[in-house]
Amino acid sequence: MSVSQKLIEAKINGMESKIKGKEAKMNGVEAKMDDLKKDLKADLKIDLTNFLQVILTNCERVVKETHDVNKRNVNHDFIDSNVGLKTHYIPKINMRKFDDKVATWILQMEEIFNLNNVKNTQKVLIAT
Repeated sequence: MSVSQKLIEAKINGMESKIKGKEAKMNGVEAKMDDLKKDLKADLKIDLTNFLQVILTNCERVVKETHDVNKRNVNHDFIDSNVGLKTHYIPKINMRKFDDKVATWILQMEEIFNLNNVKNTQKVLIAT
């Protein structure tokens, strides 16, 4: 083997060892990335769980407040409907007589009620 061939072979061996060193570093980086990915997934799961708990708590509070407001409104409407003849003016309304066209009659009555600001609890009383 000549000197030039030995030099080339030595350079090739040096390059192969450098490549193996780089591969080892890349494997180490890949392992670190896998560990970071696992940590990020765990952190994300915890953060999402906490976020969802906050959202659900807020939603439950909003639903409860809305329910309470609606309950109060229903109670006031019920009280108003029971004493409505004494405390609220019921306007004289010229209503159409019911005919075979149910949908048309209902829509026209709703329009009349809306124009006269009639409460839902008084509609049946007025219609009868």
